[in-house]
Amino acid sequence: MLLQILKAKLHMAAVTETELHYHGSVTIDRDLMDEVGFLPYEKVMISNCESGIRAESYIIPGARGSKVIKMNGALAHLASVHDRVILMTFASLEPEEVESFEPQVAILDEQNNIIDRFSGQVADDA
Repeated sequence: MLLQILKAKLHMAAVTETELHYHGSVTIDRDLMDEVGFLPYEKVMISNCESGIRAESYIIPGARGSKVIKMNGALAHLASVHDRVILMTFASLEPEEVESFEPQVAILDEQNNIIDRFSGQVADDA
């Protein structure tokens, strides 16, 4: 049995652009992708913190250093410039792989600069 586990996350990214007349996807600064291990054309879940809407698409690499988070095609209807979004990818793992797996997370500010970064699970209060 495979379990769907968070692989990587860009938390509170700010949408910088929207492009309705495009074939779809989300464009992400390649430097931000590398920070958490996002891959070109990887499936991504996008959660809009302003509206609560979630959508799935795929990643297109943007220019390095551009800080771009661009919603393309139908996604342009689901977010506006300056909306804060969470971008998440997931991995299919065997149960015995889950314990040692460490998701990569970067927290962003309003200009898409990384203000915090961590690997692995949040501390367990138990």
